[in-house]
Amino acid sequence: MKFTRLIAVIGFFATTVLVAQNKQISLEDIWNGTFRTEGMQALHSMNNGKQYSVLNFSRSDRSASIDIYDYKTLEKVNTILNSSDLSEIQGFFNYSFSKDESKVLLTTNSKPVFRRSTLGEYYIYDIASKKLTKLSDDLVQEPTFSPDASKVAYGYQNNLYVKDLNSGAVTQMTSDGEKNRIINGITDWVYEEEFSFVRAFDWNASGDKIAFIRFDESEVPQFSMDVFGTDLYQTQQVFKYPKAGEANSKVSLHLYDLNSGNLEELKVNKTYNDFYIPRLQWTNEANVLSVQYMNRHQNELDLWMIDVDANSSKVVIAEKDNAYIDVTFNLTFLKDNSFIWTSEKDGFNHIYHHTKDGSLISQVTQGDWEVTNYYGLDEKTNTIFYQSVENGSINRDVYSVKLNGKNKKRLSKTEGTNSAAFSADFTYFINTHSSATSPQEYTLNDSKSGSVIKSIIDNDKLANKVAGYVTSKKEFSTININGNDLNMWMIKPANFDPNKEYPLFMYQYSGPGSQQVANRWNAANDYWYQHLAQQGYIVACVDGRGTGLKGAAFKKVTQNELGKYEVEDQIAAAKKLGERSYIDAERIGIWGWSFGGFMSSNALFKGNDVFKMAIAVAPVTSWRFYDTIYTERYMTTPQENASGYDENSPINHVDKLKGDFLLIHGSGDDNVHLQNTMRMVEALVQANKQFDWMIYPDKNHGIFGGNTRLHLYSKMTNFINEKLGDKRENDEMKKEMQSKIKG
Repeated sequence: MKFTRLIAVIGFFATTVLVAQNKQISLEDIWNGTFRTEGMQALHSMNNGKQYSVLNFSRSDRSASIDIYDYKTLEKVNTILNSSDLSEIQGFFNYSFSKDESKVLLTTNSKPVFRRSTLGEYYIYDIASKKLTKLSDDLVQEPTFSPDASKVAYGYQNNLYVKDLNSGAVTQMTSDGEKNRIINGITDWVYEEEFSFVRAFDWNASGDKIAFIRFDESEVPQFSMDVFGTDLYQTQQVFKYPKAGEANSKVSLHLYDLNSGNLEELKVNKTYNDFYIPRLQWTNEANVLSVQYMNRHQNELDLWMIDVDANSSKVVIAEKDNAYIDVTFNLTFLKDNSFIWTSEKDGFNHIYHHTKDGSLISQVTQGDWEVTNYYGLDEKTNTIFYQSVENGSINRDVYSVKLNGKNKKRLSKTEGTNSAAFSADFTYFINTHSSATSPQEYTLNDSKSGSVIKSIIDNDKLANKVAGYVTSKKEFSTININGNDLNMWMIKPANFDPNKEYPLFMYQYSGPGSQQVANRWNAANDYWYQHLAQQGYIVACVDGRGTGLKGAAFKKVTQNELGKYEVEDQIAAAKKLGERSYIDAERIGIWGWSFGGFMSSNALFKGNDVFKMAIAVAPVTSWRFYDTIYTERYMTTPQENASGYDENSPINHVDKLKGDFLLIHGSGDDNVHLQNTMRMVEALVQANKQFDWMIYPDKNHGIFGGNTRLHLYSKMTNFINEKLGDKRENDEMKKEMQSKIKG
């Protein structure tokens, strides 16, 4: 650790106002980039295992370049291309290599569709010839190289296409695609949002076949959303959105043969009713496709191997759970087509090694802790690399272990949140470390020992900058609530006096498997909490039952009752904290966004004797309004579980409102629809309950763009000060702080 970094950290640790710490964090500071961290853009390990590439931008001439660096020296050894040398394009903001690294796909323009999907303009750059070729004159989706880089497959207007890069010929693979009816190879809205992927097609190993999922949305109810824009008349965005209990897309599996042009449907030898296909992936064998099928309740998951030449299929993994099964991206096929699989079947998420026919070879990791990321296997040494919370559920560390489960090593050395990007040959890894007291530092590490070889980016400038502001330590602890030791963080005013009473402002999310109490560097909200602490608030966050990384039983206790136990824990935590001598139990507030908005609303209504105020941003107000895959995973359908839906939805508890309530939503929210807030507003009006609310026109679930975030956080801060703060006391605190600074 560098001396300057140590000084910055010591400064940040300080809980009293020092001469060096004389600046107040303003809302403008938070949202104008003052506290932006430096990182490594689009990091890619080259096939040789000795070099890596990153995307660099030049602010002077607004050019972009793909630069190659040597792992051992960290020196730049080559520039693959620089946009300033290309007359056809002005620049690019993302790139991806073909498997053999002979070509690069450049993203020059894109516009978002939903959370993960975009329509983009792409170019292919041939490294040897330095030739640049435009993929299509249209904005397309998910372009993907064939294994030999001779072709690119992509989606356009709900159909799939393949472009031959040698001849320039484009072949249309499907022709039945139609908006809001049939989608080929690109996921529908709910799959994209809840199964976290967009590209629903995959090349086989020999590059002569493409498997894809077809979505028939014909029977899915249609959702429309006004887009107010700037024209005289508003327009509408219309798309298929299956709400809980309603019809999903009918999915089917298909295969396109590039040699024959033949298109056929692939079927497995089991009849499924109302099912999902959340993953498809070719194995290393060009004729064997792996596909995951899941029932609608999502508590049964089958991994199939389909031999497309023999027209045969076999289930190799069949998992069942009393609650639900999480779908991951961890399935990895080894050279012998045995595979790595992760599962919670022993009560914690761990790594398993199976033969190609599904027989268990070994459970690679085990213990009362969770594997949080699988990085890969070095087949030369039979060493698996992964991330876990073995060193405490608020921390993340990088580990190695032999494929047989022996010789486990902790590779990351510094407590906090560590994540790794390994070189292609697993000789090195670039570790990203941060903690509540240290911003992100990127280091080059040896994969055998974990030892740091060199620092790449340290963010010392940011640490020194933050040290110049009045800040408070984020204190981690546990609090025993309803028989469980729950993780908690707390931020107190820098001039904290244990003999005084302070208002308490709580934040939480509490969605299934989530985590907000983590030992990592500041996000924007953390600076906002520091801003509030400067004004005399204590800010705290408690991860209650239903949150993640403490085992399946702790996480899944909320099954069929979303919002029951989670809200009970927040109310009980507020009561217990209110018993502390330095917390004013008459001034406790709570806030949250999305699931957190659902929670803060419920906490204010059901805990009306505890909470004085609440802010709910983009909240779900009834689970009947939310999508099938997410909601039914935890609640089954409303037809099966009406009481679970209604007894825990805040819209049905508005009559209990006593405190102050601020309700905020974006009108362009395609995820948690404005319907949630409008129905809540109507319920509050009919209950004759006074409240405050704000709608941000055309803003999506993130509510950002231009000055939007600054306006949003200014509104929330003003509301907190008005409803929770004591103006006279706050003024006295500010005067006291200013006098100490001057002193």
